[in-house]
Amino acid sequence: MRVLIQRVRRAQVSFPEDAALKPRAIGAGLLILVGVGEKDDASAARRLAEKCAQLRIFPNDDGKFDKSLGDVRGSALVISQFTLFGDCRKGRRPDFTSAMAPASAEPLYRAFVGDLKSLGVPVETGEFGASMDVELVNHGPVTLWLDTESA
Repeated sequence: MRVLIQRVRRAQVSFPEDAALKPRAIGAGLLILVGVGEKDDASAARRLAEKCAQLRIFPNDDGKFDKSLGDVRGSALVISQFTLFGDCRKGRRPDFTSAMAPASAEPLYRAFVGDLKSLGVPVETGEFGASMDVELVNHGPVTLWLDTESA
C-alpha cells in the first residue's frame, strides 16, 4: 500500500461527472492519496493508517515538526489513487500491473479509512473508482510518500 500525504490548509473533492454526488471538504489536516498494491492486506492498511495518524509533521510553537494530526485536531481527506503504483521505467505509458484489481482493492481502501476513523481522525473521502477533481492548499508545502515496504 502506498500513500502520498500532503499537509493542507484545506482540501476538497468534487465529482464533475456525477451531479448526484456532493463535494466533500476538510479544513486543516492531511490530503491522503491511497494506492493499493497486489500484495497488500488488512494489516498493511492498519499499519499505514496508524503511521498517517501519528506522523509528526505539524509545527510546534517553535516551528519544528512535532505534532500529529490528532495533536492539531486536523482532518483527513482520503482519495483512492491506483496510479501510485504506475511503473514508468519502460516506455512512455505507465504500467499498472502491480496495482491490486479494483474489486479487491476497494475493501482495503475502505479498511484504511475505517482504521483512520477508529484512531479518532475525522475523515472525508472521495468515491472509489470515480473521476474526481481534487483541490488543495498545500501548507508548507509538505508532501511525503509512504509505503508499507518502508513504513
